[in-house]
Amino acid sequence: MVLPAALLALQLGVGTAAHARPHSNTHTHTHTEEVSTRATVTEGQVKEVAKGGVITYPSVTSCLTVTVRLKGGGLVGAHASLFQVPGELRSDRILAALKDRVGDRPVSAVEVRGAVGAWHPSYFVKAIESYGDGEQPPVPAGQDLDGIARVVSQGLGQPRGTVTVEDVPDGDQTVS
Repeated sequence: MVLPAALLALQLGVGTAAHARPHSNTHTHTHTEEVSTRATVTEGQVKEVAKGGVITYPSVTSCLTVTVRLKGGGLVGAHASLFQVPGELRSDRILAALKDRVGDRPVSAVEVRGAVGAWHPSYFVKAIESYGDGEQPPVPAGQDLDGIARVVSQGLGQPRGTVTVEDVPDGDQTVS
């Protein structure tokens, strides 16, 4: 499992992502904005595709992806990283950005996929790199599917029943 090594790197201060400047830009979705039918969503990003479109999440190893299926068609996706990629969103800001992008459009489903065992649900509330010296981030104790679903549901303001969580092996994810 990658997480203990990642936490050790954080404690030793060798991870550059631990010192990255937080990304504060958010996107306000407008319904007149054109969206593509294909998008690649890398770590710390939120993007949208039109009805019939495809989102690709590359190299999902220790990450989680969150895909919102809109009732009218289309997908809005976020790629949450354990550690912030410089210039991109931290894990504790990704759900707010995703919710902002979805706006008031009706949602049919929310799908969370990726390295479930590497994630503690609280990483969506307080990113690992936001813990100070001497503070110990919580360490996951197995796959908390329900805990992750609950936090994602709350963060997006969606009913818990719309959120599914699936542990997916390493690699690229394609959602259509």
